[in-house]
Amino acid sequence: MEADVPQERIGLAEVLADARWALIESVFVAWRAARSGPGTAARVHDLREIVNAILYVNRTGIPWEYLPHDFPPFKTVYDYFAKWEADGTTELVHDLLRDRTRRANTRSAEPSAAVVDAQSVKTSSNVSEASQGIDAGKKIKGRKRHLITDTLGLVLAVLVTAASVHDSAGGKQVLTELAAAHPSVTKVWADGGYQTSVIQHGAGLGIDVEVVQRPGTKGFQPLPKRWVIERTFGWLMQHRRLARDYEALPQRSRTMIHWAMANKMSRELTGESSPTWRIEKDILPTTA
Repeated sequence: MEADVPQERIGLAEVLADARWALIESVFVAWRAARSGPGTAARVHDLREIVNAILYVNRTGIPWEYLPHDFPPFKTVYDYFAKWEADGTTELVHDLLRDRTRRANTRSAEPSAAVVDAQSVKTSSNVSEASQGIDAGKKIKGRKRHLITDTLGLVLAVLVTAASVHDSAGGKQVLTELAAAHPSVTKVWADGGYQTSVIQHGAGLGIDVEVVQRPGTKGFQPLPKRWVIERTFGWLMQHRRLARDYEALPQRSRTMIHWAMANKMSRELTGESSPTWRIEKDILPTTA
C-alpha cells in the first residue's frame, strides 16, 4: 500500500498531485515488478515519493543531501535517479508524456519538423575540468546543451558537451540521434551559428536543415520557426538545478533535462499550468 503524502507538503509545487502521478505510475510499477534479485524483496519506499524527491531537487536546485527529511533518504533517492537514467526509464517516462502532450495539442505522436539550437551554461565547482570548456562567443566556461525540439518546444534529442564544442559539431551529433529516434522528421530549422557541414550532414540523413537568419534591425524579435526552442530553454531555466550545471557527469545533466520537461508536460496535461506564450499562426506551422 502506498504511503500518504505528508500533510506539511500538500500544496507544494514540487509534489505530484494524483492526476500527474496517474500519467506515469504504470511505468514505475512495471519497472519495480520486473526487478528481481538480492534486496528487491524488501521494498520500503513508495515510488511516488521517490519521484517527488527527484522533482523537488530538480525544481529547487538543492544538493541531494539537503533533501527535507520527510522525503526518503537522499542516497536512496539518488540511487533510483541513477538506475532510472541507466536503464532508460527516465527517458521512457519523458517520451510517454511528450507523445501525450502532442496528441493533446492535436498533433500526431511523431513529428515531421523540428528546431535545433544550443545553450551554454556555467558549471559548479564539482564538475571536472575534463568535461567543461569555454564558449568563446558567449564568454562562458562550462557545458553546452545541444537540443532539438518539435514545433511545440518539446525535446526530441539532447546532448550535453563541454561548452567549447562548436554548435555545428554538437548539431551533427543530435541530428544523427534525431534521425534514429524520429525518422519521420524531414525538416529542421537552425540559426546562423550552424555551418554548411550541418546542412550537408542533415541531407545525408534525409533531413532538410534550413538556416533562419536574424533580422538586421536592433532589439529582440521572435524568429519564425525558431522561437519555440528559445522558450524551451526558458522552461529549463525555471528549474534551478538547470540554471547552472551542477552534475558531475554529462549524462546526469541530460537526465535532469528530461525530468524538467516531464515536470512541465505533466503539469500541462493535468491543467496545473498553461503555455507561457500563445502559439501564433504566422509563427508556427499547424501540422508539424
